[in-house]
Amino acid sequence: MKKFILGIFKWRLEAVIFIAGAVVMIFELVGSRLLAPYLGASLITWTAIIGVILASLSAGYYFGGRLADKKTDYRYLALILLASGFLFLITLMLQRFFLGALAELNWSLKAKSLLASLVLLAPASFLLGMVSPYAAKLKLNNLTQAGGTIGRLYAISTLGSLAGTFGAGFYLVPFFGTAKILVILTVALWLSAVWLFFDKAPTKIHWRFFIFCLLVLGLSYGILAKAPDGLIDVDSGYSRIWIQEAIDHRNNQPARLMRIDSGFSSAMFLANDDLVFDYTKFYHLAGYFNPGLNKALMIGGAGYSYPKDFLKKFPRAELTVVEIDPVVTALAKKYFRLTDDPRLIIEHQDGRLWLNKTQDKYDAIFIDAFSSSYSIPFQLTTKEAVSREYDSLNEEGAVVVNVVSAISGQQGRLARSMYATYKQIFPQVYLFPVNDPEDVSKLQNVMLVALKSKVKPDFLSNNPETQSQLNNLWRQPIESAPILTDDWAPTDYFISQTL
Repeated sequence: MKKFILGIFKWRLEAVIFIAGAVVMIFELVGSRLLAPYLGASLITWTAIIGVILASLSAGYYFGGRLADKKTDYRYLALILLASGFLFLITLMLQRFFLGALAELNWSLKAKSLLASLVLLAPASFLLGMVSPYAAKLKLNNLTQAGGTIGRLYAISTLGSLAGTFGAGFYLVPFFGTAKILVILTVALWLSAVWLFFDKAPTKIHWRFFIFCLLVLGLSYGILAKAPDGLIDVDSGYSRIWIQEAIDHRNNQPARLMRIDSGFSSAMFLANDDLVFDYTKFYHLAGYFNPGLNKALMIGGAGYSYPKDFLKKFPRAELTVVEIDPVVTALAKKYFRLTDDPRLIIEHQDGRLWLNKTQDKYDAIFIDAFSSSYSIPFQLTTKEAVSREYDSLNEEGAVVVNVVSAISGQQGRLARSMYATYKQIFPQVYLFPVNDPEDVSKLQNVMLVALKSKVKPDFLSNNPETQSQLNNLWRQPIESAPILTDDWAPTDYFISQTL
């Protein structure tokens, strides 16, 4: 037993460095989930997170090395790990209040993402950066082998980072959620600190102190990490998903909302299956442009509000829904009255991958997919993707895409570029502003309709609802814009300029 304990203490520095490397990468991935409900998970947000963490680690390396030169003691390294764990708790305490207040500020997405990362992610990352150089100084006892020792320790740290990356992305985030992971990281750092703090096996007093810390941690988690009443908070392998209830202000009906990352993706009235969001009603235009609609494809399911409506409106038609996240579908079945139907085919896959491989022909393709806030996944906006949509349509087929954009000015860059891209492939492309067809500079839902047929419609209908939607047709010239391609499609950047 004595030899076993001595063996454990002999390799404790290597183990601590491995753990610290893993914690850094797990914290980076969890950080994206902390910010996502308030600031989205766009390229802008990720850039801020990665940049701030790298800068914090760099500063930690520098000051950790200087501290090690002044005072080299296992207990100092233990205190660094203890403090890192407490900073994770502070992050847990601050995140809802701070991010909620930050999201309301009229700042650019870049500024908000940088500030959020600096406040919530930088302090703990700085301390974790101090671990490797300090541990290296503790391990050095022969200058002739300094290079090998330092190289081995940094290799161990990198292996820990790899383990943390794969462990968090494949297992921890989907199964535990952000708050629980922060607690797990705190426990891991505190156990590492206990391991380092004593040159021999800890006494009962030491373990009692550690158990007290764990009780404080558990109490903090129970109070601070619990989702507010009425909010369902779920982490999947793709997104952070919130489900909550609210009153629709237009008719005072209670509704249930699904929020994926920072954008509301779906809604359902509690009393009936009428469509809540006005833009979803514009998908009905597919039946106007192609009255023989029997088979359709929808990319993006979320709460499956429109797919349910489609099955009612077209009782003989079949709809394939490609939803990337199976957890979203499971939540739709649990909270949004989604039921199995032989006419509803659900595929869990990236929408672009489905377009690339499908051999089916559709009468209509609906696209309602977002990667963050109002940003359409870039791979669904490009000329190459549009070509696959064209090839997947029957001769009278139509594509209807939900785009959140203005039409003119800087806020209209996304809609104009998508319009120009579709015009490269389809003979007819039209824009239908949903909320305010007269205000070209207003950020709103704009429905893009692309027709494979060359026969021009008259935009007249005997159905009052359809005619009302057709009246929203944008008839003015549209400014030129660059074509989106797989090589260049800065959809996240376009959206960041509008928020």
